[in-house]
Amino acid sequence: MDQPLRELGFERSLSPWELRRSLLRQTKTARPAGRHYVKSTAPPVPKIRRIRAVTAHEPVSGTIKARRARFAPLIIAEARRQGVDPNLVHAVIRAESAYRPNAKSPAGACGLMQLMPATARRFGVRDIWDPQQNIRGGVAYLRFLLDRFDGNIRLALAGYNAGEGAVAKYGNRIPPYRETREYVRRVIGYFG
Repeated sequence: MDQPLRELGFERSLSPWELRRSLLRQTKTARPAGRHYVKSTAPPVPKIRRIRAVTAHEPVSGTIKARRARFAPLIIAEARRQGVDPNLVHAVIRAESAYRPNAKSPAGACGLMQLMPATARRFGVRDIWDPQQNIRGGVAYLRFLLDRFDGNIRLALAGYNAGEGAVAKYGNRIPPYRETREYVRRVIGYFG
């Protein structure tokens, strides 16, 4: 049960015991002080604990390994063509979309490499949902960032996440954004 929810971007599902405990805690804290308490018939709405940035439009089938294998030839060919380490591209795709070609973030980033529409246009992507074009545009952006930051992979990844302007604004250092710092750590971990 938890694995499909994780693939859709949720941390984990609540067990029936945890859900009941959460509901009881909310009803106890909702009672006003005093003797004239009228119990509400409507159950309280449980709070959502955490939703991640990437969600899928359609149900996702297969494991990350199977999805990786499906796109590996495209990734390797494009990475070699543009002179980027294919393992770096794999690490970015795993962190961005977990190899889901139909992933879309609340911010509007789309596809395998989570390209923003403006970035996609900037690198000649006409169909952001086409995996081949999405990979081509994402790898071109990585190549641009690596060149911009003199081959510094950490700064290139920070630029991929927060934008090259944010990295430049902080003196060519990783911006002090929690999300960006965690993103760089995660991708470097996948990159090995």
